[in-house]
Amino acid sequence: MKFIFADAIDQVDPGYDFVRDQPSKGRRPYWDDIYPHEMFKNAPYDGVLISRGIVGDARRVGTYSAAQAMRLRREGAREFLRLNTPALKNMPIFGDCGAFSYVQEKVPPYSPENMAEFYADGRFNYGCSVDHIIFGFRPEDKELDGAIDDELERFEITQENAREFLKVTKSIPNFTPLGAVQGWSPDSMAIAARNLEKMGYDYLAIGGMVPLSADQIKLALAAIRNRIKPSTKLHILGFAKAEQIGEFTEFNITSFDSTSPLIRAFKDAKANFYSKRSSGSKLDYYTAVRIPLATDNTSLKNAAKEGKISQDELLSAEKNALSALRSFDVGNRSFEDTVSSVMVYQRLFHRVKSKTDSAYQKIIASTEEQIRRTLTDAPWKKCKCEVCKQIGIEVIIFRSNNRNKRRGFHNLQTYYEHIQRVLHGK
Repeated sequence: MKFIFADAIDQVDPGYDFVRDQPSKGRRPYWDDIYPHEMFKNAPYDGVLISRGIVGDARRVGTYSAAQAMRLRREGAREFLRLNTPALKNMPIFGDCGAFSYVQEKVPPYSPENMAEFYADGRFNYGCSVDHIIFGFRPEDKELDGAIDDELERFEITQENAREFLKVTKSIPNFTPLGAVQGWSPDSMAIAARNLEKMGYDYLAIGGMVPLSADQIKLALAAIRNRIKPSTKLHILGFAKAEQIGEFTEFNITSFDSTSPLIRAFKDAKANFYSKRSSGSKLDYYTAVRIPLATDNTSLKNAAKEGKISQDELLSAEKNALSALRSFDVGNRSFEDTVSSVMVYQRLFHRVKSKTDSAYQKIIASTEEQIRRTLTDAPWKKCKCEVCKQIGIEVIIFRSNNRNKRRGFHNLQTYYEHIQRVLHGK
């Protein structure tokens, strides 16, 4: 089973100055910044996926700039992602159409021909047919019964696009098409999969999995497996239950893509830092210590402008909190003194964000508990990855893109090692 990382130009500045919170001098974004596979000795994934919704185009805005989108199609995805080194030249590159970006539209904005051209220009190894997401999931619905609103229409659009996509991609060299599966029940998804197999697909991409629970995903996969050949390969699109991948081995999954380990570094409320447990087959999770930039955080800036908080007091508390954490990391500050300094800034920050005193008291108690656990266990000190070795405690500080993305890189490495243990016993 292969872990495919869904990339969105996730890079960091290798020369970032963490003390001054400034980028490296003369830095050229993209050109000088590095990807996860450039930071680590070995890439923390088995392949990379680029979604057309992330790239963007004239139809909709994506993460890529217009120049980057043009470069991707001109030079190819391997060159753009810098996967053209001897060690990475054979890493598979997947693509999909980014169906979440047009979920509200009546029909997908891309035709099978559009996507075939995109994949050919980017010289992708694998690419999914054009699907239209169906969010409903009702296990009790049998065969193709029970469709609500436009679910059946979306099902048929996805199937017809797959039929045409198979034809128009035959001429793309070294390319494997994946037929996209959408449905509102295990049975409807199984029928979709069986139809795709009959069309000639031997690799299927199962969509619509993001909002489903692990048990619901298992129901869908079991139904699909019961109706297709054992040899037909399965890819799970946007697998949000990545940490539970060990529970899905019975379904003979070939690959899955996820960005969850990286995204949780800065979007999860508590589980920001992945850590390997000393025993067992699960991961531990820690909460990063939030020290937002006083001069950049909207809530803090507005409070200072309105006179609700002293700018000087805020800047002093911010400086003391960062200094305490760095001193603690090298053994020059006691645990209690460090927690105390950090909490001074936390109180200022949460006071301006909390709507009621009870809400303030609750978040302060919870925050201090999380900080104490994180600093007590000091998981970054136990980690041997390049990120933790290079920047120490900065990796656990929730502050600025370069720290947060590096923590995401660490998570990718920790997660990849985790699945190697769980799936392959390595």
